[in-house]
Amino acid sequence: MFRRTFWFTSGVAAGVWATTKVNRKLRQLTPENLAVTAANKALEAGHRIKDRAVGFALDVRDNMAQREAELGDALGINENPELPSPRRYAAIENRNNPKTNSKYIDRTTYSYNRNEDH
Repeated sequence: MFRRTFWFTSGVAAGVWATTKVNRKLRQLTPENLAVTAANKALEAGHRIKDRAVGFALDVRDNMAQREAELGDALGINENPELPSPRRYAAIENRNNPKTNSKYIDRTTYSYNRNEDH
């Protein structure tokens, strides 16, 4: 009698387990669930690709800066040469100010005469 009860209980447990597994798998294979799974996997792949692309861009930027520094050192560009002083032109001549130097105004080719035909 115990043998029959044991096998009956084992069969019921196996049936419940198999039914649960089959129903779970059927729910996973519905079109809606398949779409959600595919979308999630696509998002994960997109994030991985984005992370790799950002990492690649940062590597390129770092290596580019390093190579520019190497080339600058080799060509002597990185040294700070003395730059010529900027040219200064007086925009408006102030005849009342004795400090105004006329040499600034003489260099300009622009005429401030608005009555002149252009």
